[in-house]
Amino acid sequence: MAPALAAQAEEPVNLEEQVATVLELVSDTFYTYVLAVLLVGAGIYLTVRTRGVQVRHWGTMLASVVRSRTGARGGISSFQAFAVGLAARVGIGNIAGVAIAVVAGGPGALFWMWVVAVIGMATGFTESTLAQVFKERGRDFTFRGGPAYYMKNGLGSRLLGSVFAVMCIVSVGGTVVMVQTNALAGVVSATVPSVQPWMVGVCLVLLTGPVVLGGLRSVARVTEWLSPVMALIYVVVALVVIVANIAEVPGVLVSVVRGAFGADQALFGTAGGMVAALVNGVRRGLFSNEAGLGTVPNAAGTATVSHPVRQGLIQGFGVFVDTVVVCTATGLLILLATDTYQPGNDSLVGAVLTQQAVVEHLGSWTTWPMVVLIFVLVFSTVLGCYSYSQVNVNFLGGQHRAEQAFGVLLTAAAFTGCVLTLPVVWALTDIALGLLGLLNLVVIVWLAPWALGALRDFEAQRRQGRDPVFSGHANPYLPGDVVEGVWEPEEPGAEVPLR
Repeated sequence: MAPALAAQAEEPVNLEEQVATVLELVSDTFYTYVLAVLLVGAGIYLTVRTRGVQVRHWGTMLASVVRSRTGARGGISSFQAFAVGLAARVGIGNIAGVAIAVVAGGPGALFWMWVVAVIGMATGFTESTLAQVFKERGRDFTFRGGPAYYMKNGLGSRLLGSVFAVMCIVSVGGTVVMVQTNALAGVVSATVPSVQPWMVGVCLVLLTGPVVLGGLRSVARVTEWLSPVMALIYVVVALVVIVANIAEVPGVLVSVVRGAFGADQALFGTAGGMVAALVNGVRRGLFSNEAGLGTVPNAAGTATVSHPVRQGLIQGFGVFVDTVVVCTATGLLILLATDTYQPGNDSLVGAVLTQQAVVEHLGSWTTWPMVVLIFVLVFSTVLGCYSYSQVNVNFLGGQHRAEQAFGVLLTAAAFTGCVLTLPVVWALTDIALGLLGLLNLVVIVWLAPWALGALRDFEAQRRQGRDPVFSGHANPYLPGDVVEGVWEPEEPGAEVPLR
């Protein structure tokens, strides 16, 4: 027995595995007992208070997206802000995150991602509307807005806004970027073993650096066309697979619903049971669509629009596109690949699982196109993360040199993510984003009367047959006045409609 004990004592301790285990335990506990409850509770509350804005104004959402490409008056257009938000949303969360959720929680995790998305549309609407209401005018005809700004201008606490800004820079500009690039390095290395992760990191640095050093407008110009095109290509690939396997789709959807409520043990993921499906679905759904995290409002607040509600509706629609469209496409791709995916089997996980599912459906020729698609999605997401973080760098007083310094740090994070292990990166990101969401959700519920007032103002003007134009001063629908120099009436003496 003594030699055996000695042998055990001599076994090397893998510090990275121990750190990953602790981080995952903290993350699991936090999401299960705190963030999931608050996220769902806030979403239901805001859905009720807005009287189901995501349903009542569905047509207005679509119309707002269509007309959002114009009207920026030298600033950042509503569509550009939407595209930046879409760039950060549609990425590894849709490809690797869904795969991780399905492996750990089974098919039922996809159901809970849908639930998070539907109620999250009201949350996304509220936080993005608040970002517009409390935004400030920046340099060169551009605006700056987001949670830090509505904490400062809505709650009257610059200190709380500064705390959020620092947290956002660290989590979004650091850990989220590392998750994206880590998954990309895994896909490339699995496809071409001779390509080392650090090589992928170097390529990303060479591509990302020149764009982010050009500032927010440079990022907006690239993401305006890159993000929608890549998302569309990915959805088209998924539709081809779904149509080719249309006879199996009803059965897959039944397994999603049954798995969500733990009705069939054969459908359990590696973690097992209904709770695993719920927790993994909520966690990965939140990471993917970002509703309530306080990230997307940083892009929403930069747009030049005639009324805050328009941008709120557009970003609420972004939640739908991200989860109900893109994440569902990924989920069906995986669940229809019966040779690649088996419930309870974690031999393949993350973006590699999604890539191999496409290969099973369409053939080995799709291996490299999928690598390229994932590469571009990661690249666009990194650009979106930069825009979110840059807004908060500006809030903390950083100007051009600070923005460039942060651009260098972000490209360094992109490289670092390529060489770290997957469990550590995901756990760090979950915890960082979870803390960000915890603070933001409490604040937007507290400031909800401002978003609700803006919504009533918007609806009142539409009932009068007018194209809504917002005034932030002496507006009877608002609890008070907003920042000067942003939402004054378009014409001297212009009035807002009375109740």
